[in-house]
Amino acid sequence: MLLRHIRYLLAVVEQGNFTRAAEALYVSQPTLSQQIRQLEETLGVQLLDRSGRAVRATDAGEAYIAYARRALRELEAGQRAIHDVRDLARGTLRLAMTPSLTSYLAGPLIARFNASYPGIALQVIEKTLDAIETALAADQVDLGLAFNQVRSLEISSRPLFVEKLCVVAGLTHPLAQRPAAALAASELGQQSLALLSSDFATRTFVDAYLQQQGISPKIAIEANTISAIVEIVRRGGVATILPDAIAREHPGLKEIQLNPALPHRTVSLLWRKDSYQSAAAKAFAELAGDMAAAG
Repeated sequence: MLLRHIRYLLAVVEQGNFTRAAEALYVSQPTLSQQIRQLEETLGVQLLDRSGRAVRATDAGEAYIAYARRALRELEAGQRAIHDVRDLARGTLRLAMTPSLTSYLAGPLIARFNASYPGIALQVIEKTLDAIETALAADQVDLGLAFNQVRSLEISSRPLFVEKLCVVAGLTHPLAQRPAAALAASELGQQSLALLSSDFATRTFVDAYLQQQGISPKIAIEANTISAIVEIVRRGGVATILPDAIAREHPGLKEIQLNPALPHRTVSLLWRKDSYQSAAAKAFAELAGDMAAAG
């Protein structure tokens, strides 16, 4: 059995079709079929059900594929380990971050890492928490920066700092002109709001707070990017709820505290349990921890 056989099997299952799999692999369909047959003969079991319109894994195939995927992840990690240079003169690091963190944390953190380790090629991907967990489990990224509501048992986490949410308004908004006293939660229900769409973890926190306070919000605008929310709010017509760090990053915004305060959440570093951690990943983790400790 060769590694090629496993890659061919996975391609057929993912494509559900020998022709498309052969095209994706740049091999002929007869060659692909022959290789799969060889694998089945070696294992002594039928791995694929070819009777339907789409090719599917048999029960035995499903069981084998689960181990095959895991083996490929480990082999790919092994290849990275071979090329890992301990002095950090070169290498790569794949980092995933949630959208709210990229809006204020990515800049200073990545700039500092790049200045310290210019030979490391850093790939930064913006994903939701669920997508980060999936990417880590599939070994598509090395580290994740997200919140500590991790559900997968395959993922380990280390707390970095606490993120605070607050009401944010443009400088010309009436809320920005009020005295420094905290805004009562009941008053928030009277404000027109621009909020992130429901697929954001921040929106989940906001909705839970509003429900707990018995507030029916006046949602005037929803957007699926933080940059859009910031630009809309900056112009003064509506307020929003975002991490206070975002307000501090933008001189055209003002943070307004709520009473009772919005819930806090813990920003954590995530990685797949028992995965190989390169020198670059360890250096990034150490730098992130130092920056969090320094405030």
